[in-house]
Amino acid sequence: MSHLFELVGIHFAYPGQPDVLRALDLTLDQGERIAITGPNGSGKSTLLRLMVGLLRPQSGLIMAFGEPRRHERDFRLVRQRVGLLFPDPDDQLFCPTVAEDVAFGPLNLGKTRQEALEMVEQTLARLQLSHLRARVTHTLSSGEKRLVSLATVLAMEPAVLLLDEPTNGLDESTEARLIAILAALPQALLVVSHNAQFRHAVTHRQFRLEQGLLHPMAGPAEEDSPSLPRACRSHPDPVP
Repeated sequence: MSHLFELVGIHFAYPGQPDVLRALDLTLDQGERIAITGPNGSGKSTLLRLMVGLLRPQSGLIMAFGEPRRHERDFRLVRQRVGLLFPDPDDQLFCPTVAEDVAFGPLNLGKTRQEALEMVEQTLARLQLSHLRARVTHTLSSGEKRLVSLATVLAMEPAVLLLDEPTNGLDESTEARLIAILAALPQALLVVSHNAQFRHAVTHRQFRLEQGLLHPMAGPAEEDSPSLPRACRSHPDPVP
């Protein structure tokens, strides 16, 4: 059985900069939950963007859902099956109301207006956010924005979730709520997070990204180690 994602020998550098990722390998399988931590600027967010084609590696192979992905047309298909949660909710929420933001993805996947409305209702109810349906998005609290951002991703019914610092700006109660939501989801998960408690609560395997490579983490004892040795858009119809 093929991996959901398989990255082989990935090299990436921004123009005029040294390599961010160097011969990086990673696999993600059905039902698997992986966490990645590491220093700021080590390439964690870059890795997620490479996986959905928002960036392209200088060399290496990205396999997704059993197929090599090289061109934009390939990654358009990947993005239909992968939900990426950005670290700043304001980068993800751009419609006037919560309902419109949640409907945006399904509508752009070709769902009818009625189908999109049903997905809005189901997703908001699932996350206990129905009371926010008609709210103007920019008036939400940071915690509410984070949960609504997750709703916009889940409404697209992705097979894989890529979450970039999902606990940023959350208070303790909202973080606990997010953990409970993620624990109940069936999707494979790759999460980038500095939050050790969150990583341990929602993932099965953890890696530290440093010097362009992923280093397996044995457990909480490694959390305080500063350095580890090298180891093996738009839709015209508003939603009421």
